[in-house]
Amino acid sequence: MNTKVCKMKFLDRAKIYIKAGDGGNGSASFRREKYIEFGGPNGGDGGRGGDVVFVAVPNVNTLIDYRYKTKYIAQRGENGMGKMRTGASGETLVLPVPTGTVILSENEEIEYADLNQDGMEYRAARGGNGGWGNLHFKSPTNRAPKQANDGLPGEERTVVLQLKLIADIGLVGFPNAGKSTLLSAVTSARPKIANYPFTTLNPQLGVMYAHNREFVMVDLPGLIEGAHTGVGLGDKFLGHAERTKLILHVIDATESDLYGRYTAIRHEMDSYGGDLTTKPEIVIINKIDALSADELKAKLTEFKKSFGRKKKPEILTLSAAGRTGIDEMISVIEQRFLEIEQQ
Repeated sequence: MNTKVCKMKFLDRAKIYIKAGDGGNGSASFRREKYIEFGGPNGGDGGRGGDVVFVAVPNVNTLIDYRYKTKYIAQRGENGMGKMRTGASGETLVLPVPTGTVILSENEEIEYADLNQDGMEYRAARGGNGGWGNLHFKSPTNRAPKQANDGLPGEERTVVLQLKLIADIGLVGFPNAGKSTLLSAVTSARPKIANYPFTTLNPQLGVMYAHNREFVMVDLPGLIEGAHTGVGLGDKFLGHAERTKLILHVIDATESDLYGRYTAIRHEMDSYGGDLTTKPEIVIINKIDALSADELKAKLTEFKKSFGRKKKPEILTLSAAGRTGIDEMISVIEQRFLEIEQQ
């Protein structure tokens, strides 16, 4: 199994001010020719201000660059000149963001754009038009106008950038369920692993290869009851699960009530809403090496029985730390993706 490392500082939200360039001013000038004392107007127009454009770029999974610089202003258009010369337009200011970035209004009530594909662009602010030179104001009654227009201001606004990671597989579960260990077992990602809650404070990405196919996997920080309302790490990272195609719901096999742990996380996901309520799911009972065969069998029987007549998710057992059951899980994931892609 080939693996790849993904490691980076993570920031999934930023608020920035953007302003397109102002238009250049028009020119009030006149022809200066030999033997012609009063030449006509020949002032050129001002150049257009530069736009501000967001572009989705691959292989970047953080908005960290926008933490330290929060003000972006595009180039102003140049002023018009004599001899009917138009000022140069300001350059477009291109702001690269990770694919999966949503651009929102300052109060986050309006979604301007969802850049969910590589190369997608959103023109967030348009440059102001250049002012007219005095040539435009020539008339039969005003042969030598001294009037010229100033350029128009460029659009400006404050926007919120919200990154929703685009991954194939999302790992969810309570803190200390073994999600990070599972991620490190199937990819070369090396998240911090320790035997206490909230070891993982940011999503961790890894790439899993299986039979010449790659799956991007994201380990989301552990959820607790009330997460959808902001308790614990809150709903800060539930949005990242929206982009995934498959959920791996990891449960610690040593818990006394597997079904209770399962339904508690399902409640948080269902309360968050969106596509999380219907997203395909596989339940992973982890840390089975801590139980005897009889203990594990009894727990699985009780877990499955607790669903009653409700549809049971697919359930797999493994030990991420002991690397047992990993190959079976990968095979099931491959098959599940074939089914998803045929829908």
